[in-house]
Amino acid sequence: MAQKVRFGLTLSNRGVILGAVRPELLIEMAERADSCGAFEHIWVGDSLMAKPRLDAFTLLSALAVRTKKVKLGTACLATFPSRNPIYMAYQWACMDVLSGGRMILGVCIGPILGPGSRLPNQREPLEIEYSNFGITSNKDRAAKLEENITILRRLWSENKVSYEGNFDVLSEVSIEPKPIQHLPPIWIAAGAPATAKPPIRERLLRRVASMADGWQSTQQPTAFAANKREILQYAKEYSRPVEDFPCLLYYRANIGDDTLAVLEESKKYLDMYYREDRALPSLEKQYAMGSPARCIEQIQARIDAGATDMTFMFPAWDQKSQLKRLTEEVLPHFL
Repeated sequence: MAQKVRFGLTLSNRGVILGAVRPELLIEMAERADSCGAFEHIWVGDSLMAKPRLDAFTLLSALAVRTKKVKLGTACLATFPSRNPIYMAYQWACMDVLSGGRMILGVCIGPILGPGSRLPNQREPLEIEYSNFGITSNKDRAAKLEENITILRRLWSENKVSYEGNFDVLSEVSIEPKPIQHLPPIWIAAGAPATAKPPIRERLLRRVASMADGWQSTQQPTAFAANKREILQYAKEYSRPVEDFPCLLYYRANIGDDTLAVLEESKKYLDMYYREDRALPSLEKQYAMGSPARCIEQIQARIDAGATDMTFMFPAWDQKSQLKRLTEEVLPHFL
């Protein structure tokens, strides 16, 4: 019998900065998700200057003491390459202790460094953020991610760690407390589109296969299924277990009986949230938008593509209503 998919809730912590949600609402939604029995995990996003929001670590610390059962994580920690690995290992270990061993660290290399939508004679926020942390190229971010993962795992499991890398040098470093989980799981968020150059595509997917305890993605079903196939194939080459390898899809849902109104609301919310201009037809195709029946159909297509886990972010102003409809009208179909 096929394993049932595990569901999660993604809190809109950037919405606090934008005035779309109140901080106390995020806590309330987490408590509801924790107690209703439909959710396995709760996630928060991360960014510093590029897309400011309530800090992921600060929010997760609050959730650690206000929830009891759900796992807590980042989807994904875009600032992971910029953060000091010693202090980060210490913070995450403390959160693992506060939560009773429920933390999942989802990491990524962050957005691609490029001209973006910068104005004349101005640097874009992402460029400013990276330069202030000494990151000068996209290649730096990938190498720093790998180095940080190595350092965190050693600090969590060893005492007096000495290490010399390309970015950090450690001499007899020790952190206390150690995490309750001997090694808190680290999931890597990555997407390798079919249009990517083969060496780049392989490098991205091999990084997940060789280093990660799970995979996060936002891809559509065909690309998601293809990436998962390759990740598991590479994992076997590294003699890593693949039977229970989590493959999480970060998804968006807006449930409503008036499809056009739902799409227009979602576009307004997502354009503001991500500083983009999305077309309504693409939203309807990519996400669970509209009636419960249509949302169920869209979710099932992602499960059929191989998602073992799905987490939902609501591009809507009434977050509480969306959570209620999702748990009462959509998720029971899969539970």
